[in-house]
Amino acid sequence: MPITKSAKKSLKVSLKKRAANRAQEIGLEKAVKKVSASNINEVISKIDKAAKTDLISKNKAARMKSRLAKQYGTPKNVKAKSANVKVATKNKKEESKKKISKK
Repeated sequence: MPITKSAKKSLKVSLKKRAANRAQEIGLEKAVKKVSASNINEVISKIDKAAKTDLISKNKAARMKSRLAKQYGTPKNVKAKSANVKVATKNKKEESKKKISKK
């Protein structure tokens, strides 16, 4: 058991970090086991977050994502779709302004 004040604090902090890392690791394992074509974006997000927090290495994350993409196809990028919708509505507004100014 720790004796000094700093050692006690260090033990507390390391136990909290261990619990958080363990929870994230279990969540990642469950997500990878239950992956399907419909939830591939969520799984890839969990893999990226685990690599960002050094739970797994970046190379392992890339390997996992590559295998998932090979098995289920490339994920649909939801953000790109929403960005395209916004751009399309903006272009419609500009077109309507042009039509009004031509009249």
